[in-house]
Amino acid sequence: MQFVEFSPPGAASQIALDEALLDLRENQSGEGFLRFWEPSEPCVVLGRMNIADREVRLDRCRSRGVPVFRRSSGGGTVVQGPGCLNFSLVLNIRDDPRLAHAATTNDFVLGRTAGVISSLAGETVAVRGLSDLTIGGRKISGNAQRRRIRAILYHGCILLDLDFALIEDLLPLPSRAPDYRGGRSHTEFLRNLRISAEALKDALRRSWGAEVPATTIPVKETERLAAEKYLNPAWTYK
Repeated sequence: MQFVEFSPPGAASQIALDEALLDLRENQSGEGFLRFWEPSEPCVVLGRMNIADREVRLDRCRSRGVPVFRRSSGGGTVVQGPGCLNFSLVLNIRDDPRLAHAATTNDFVLGRTAGVISSLAGETVAVRGLSDLTIGGRKISGNAQRRRIRAILYHGCILLDLDFALIEDLLPLPSRAPDYRGGRSHTEFLRNLRISAEALKDALRRSWGAEVPATTIPVKETERLAAEKYLNPAWTYK
């Protein structure tokens, strides 16, 4: 697996890079990719099928100057900001039979991620809902995937030290939630790991064997997708 060190500025470009890497591997054979990014400023990211004015307090976002984006994968709406560690995997479906279906892909990726976090945090990490990682029934990571014919994008956000008051202000309770949430507020439902981002990145890189720097980075395609899609209100508020 190749490790992508390139990290474009801004959340829209980060989301665009995920899609550009997926398209690259869908159209050209080669090793999978692993990369990380950490937001420097708060933003809201909608899942592909979410309705913006249902899942987000758009007036609060506007008054606070918090931008809203939409990713290409499924899952729910999230607040990103300092204290979040995002990881993105692009995997070749034919490399492992566990990647043939969405459910087995979840088991495969989340099982490995849970093992890494457990070893660093010294606590048991469990998979709950469709694709959440939890400790003691509180969510520490949400994850989503986008599937193509030959390749998969699997990405997630791991909470290290995010300000939950920001989430309470910007997001109402989600329109759809896993049963284990039990109606809890964001602050009651979520938990920060408070472990080192660098230690977690190093451990995940070793776990996936992502030691070789990526040789081909789709920079131009990332810029095009960011400008034409991810910064386009027609996509964000569709």
